[in-house]
Amino acid sequence: MAKRIASLEDLKRVRDQARPAIEVRTGMKDIKITVHMGTCGIAAGAREVLTALASELEQAAVENVTLRQSGCLGLCSEEPMLTLADRSGREFRYGTLDASKVRRIVREHVIAGNPVVDCLITEK
Repeated sequence: MAKRIASLEDLKRVRDQARPAIEVRTGMKDIKITVHMGTCGIAAGAREVLTALASELEQAAVENVTLRQSGCLGLCSEEPMLTLADRSGREFRYGTLDASKVRRIVREHVIAGNPVVDCLITEK
């Protein structure tokens, strides 16, 4: 179960803990993945999604990904969410994520180039 964030200091601590995983991916341009870390996303498990994503990318030795975070997109019922911009410039928004869905997204979309249709919210 996710730990409750009770203060701004708690939120800053979460950000600081996630920063190394994000900075590892800085500057890589092929694929951009943004985990949406608004308060609704964090409450729904975005921290766990970010951690699972960083771990899965590392385990799969994927090096062509820029991993970053952003705030809320206003789709609270779809949290936790991520947006993946692929090599062609198309954007795919994935929602209601957990570690198993993140694993599929990395293996099927990032590595194999096939979007995970049953996890998609939008594509443009």
